[in-house]
Amino acid sequence: MKLFLLSLLMLLFFSINDSPAQLGNKNMYLLKNLNQHYTPTLYAAVWGYKANDGREYAIMGCPTGTAFVDITNPADIHEVSFLTGPTSSWREMKTYSHYAYIVSEAFNSGIQIVDLQYLPDSIHFVKQFVPLSHTSTHSISQSGPYLYLNGCNPSFVPNQGIAILDLSADAVTPVLRGKWTGFYVHDCRIVNDTIYTANIFDQNVSIIDARNKDLPVTITTFVNLPGSGPHNTALTADGNRLFVTDEIGTAPYLLKVWNIEDFKNITYVTSWQPTGITASIVHNIEIYGNYAHVAHYTAGVRILNIQNPDVPVEEAWYDTYPLNDGTSYNGCWGVYMFPSGKIIASDRNTGLYILKTTFNISLAIEGYYNSSSDRLNKTDTVRAYLRNASAPYIIVDSSSAVVDSVTLTGNFKFSNAPNGTYYIALKHRSCIEVWSKAGGESYDPMTIQSYDFTNSDSKAFGNNIVQVDASPVRFALYSGDINFDGVVNLNDVIATSNDFALFVTGYVNTDLSGDNIVNLTDIIIGQNNAVKFIVKIIP
Repeated sequence: MKLFLLSLLMLLFFSINDSPAQLGNKNMYLLKNLNQHYTPTLYAAVWGYKANDGREYAIMGCPTGTAFVDITNPADIHEVSFLTGPTSSWREMKTYSHYAYIVSEAFNSGIQIVDLQYLPDSIHFVKQFVPLSHTSTHSISQSGPYLYLNGCNPSFVPNQGIAILDLSADAVTPVLRGKWTGFYVHDCRIVNDTIYTANIFDQNVSIIDARNKDLPVTITTFVNLPGSGPHNTALTADGNRLFVTDEIGTAPYLLKVWNIEDFKNITYVTSWQPTGITASIVHNIEIYGNYAHVAHYTAGVRILNIQNPDVPVEEAWYDTYPLNDGTSYNGCWGVYMFPSGKIIASDRNTGLYILKTTFNISLAIEGYYNSSSDRLNKTDTVRAYLRNASAPYIIVDSSSAVVDSVTLTGNFKFSNAPNGTYYIALKHRSCIEVWSKAGGESYDPMTIQSYDFTNSDSKAFGNNIVQVDASPVRFALYSGDINFDGVVNLNDVIATSNDFALFVTGYVNTDLSGDNIVNLTDIIIGQNNAVKFIVKIIP
C-alpha cells in the first residue's frame, strides 16, 4: 500500500513544472548521451563497474532491462550488452567482485545475477535468485560480501525493512541472514557494519548496528525535520556528518546535513538547494572524498565541495533535463563516479549521460590585456597540453578552450589523462609558449581543478611571463611570436610591419592587441619583446 501511495505521489508531481530552466552548465561537459531504450516507462538507476583490466562500464536501469555500456574510451562509448528484465520504472543494481546484482519492483522479479568477467566481449546471465516469499525489492545496497535489500514486499520483510544476504561463501548463491523491520526502508548506506536508513514515509533516519548480520540492532532513530521524506543517505569520509536527501514530504525538498559525531546527540547542521533553484526535488547522493555528487531530478547533476561539510559549496553542475527546474520526478535519478573522473548519470527521460568536470585555467595575453578594465580586449582560443613531468615530457592529453575576456579563464576538457603529475603547457596563436612551474602539477581527475597563470610569475616555468598590471597583480603570456618558433625576433616584427603596411584587418596572428587591425601598437609590442630576447623556456 505504501509503495502504491508513493507511486501516486510521483504521478501527481510528474506533471508539475513551475520554474524556469537552469541556464547553462558549469564546470562540467558531456562526453556522450545514450537514449536507446526509451519507452513510456522511464529509466531508473545507474551504477558503475571497473574491471580488473581497468576498463570502465556503466550499468543502467532501463524500462525493460539493464544496459551495460563500455565508457573506457571517451571517443568510443558504446553499449556492449543488454539484459532483458520485467518492465518496471524502478530498477537498481550493485556490484560485488565480478558480479552485478539487479533488483526491481516488478512482481516476482527476484535478483538477477550477472557475471561481468567476460567483458568487454559479453556479460553472462547466471540466474534469477528468488528467496522464499520474495517478490520485489525497491533498492539494493552493498558493503563487502553482503547485499542489503530495501523496501521488499512485506510478506518477505515485515514493514518492508531490510534483508541481509551473505555472498561470502558463494557469490551466485546468496544466503539470507538477518532482517531489520523497524520501519519501511527506501534506501540505506552501510559503513563499517553500521546501517544508515532512509525511512521515507516516517520522516526519519535509523542507525543500525549490523556487526551481527543475523541480528541487526537499532542504535537510534531521529526525525529528519518535520515534513521530510528521506530518500537516501551518505557519510563524509570521517563519519562525522550524514547527508540526507528528501524526495517527498513538504516542499522545499532539501539536502540536509546532520552532525552524527555522538549518536546520542544528533544535531541538524544545515540544508542545501541548487544555485538559484528552489523547486527541484533532490533524489540521490554519493560522496567521493571532498565532493558530494547529487542527482537532483529536474536540476540534473550537482557537485558540491564538502571540504567543510557544514557549508556545502556548489562548484559544478550539468542539467540533464534543461526543459525546466520544476517540482516533478523528471530528470536525473542517480549518479556515480569512476576513478578516471568520468561521471555517469541516469536521466529518467533521456537515458545515460557520461560526463566529466573541466580543468579551469586562468591566463592573460600581453597584447590583449587592458589594465584600465582588468580584462582582455577579446575572447580567444588557447590550447592547453598536459605533459608528463619527466623527460621526454610526452603529451598525455590536450584541449582547446575559449578564454573569457572578463574572468580570464578557460574551461579545458581533459577527457583522457589519468591521475598523475603533469606540466601544463599553453599555446596561443601569437604568444610565446609557456609551461607551468618546475616539477609539474598534481592532477586528480576526480576533483575540480584549476591553475592560475595570472597571479604570479612563479606559476610559469622559468618565470617566463610578463607583468601587465600592478593592481590587481596580473601576469600574461608574452605576445609577438608570430611564426611560433619559440622566439620573438626580427622575423616576427617584419611580418607584423608588412601586414601593417598592407592595412591587414581581421583575425590574424599579427594582430597582437586583439582589435582586429594590424597597427603601430602591434609593432611596438613585438619590437619590445624582440629587444628583450624573449624566448620559450621549458624543462
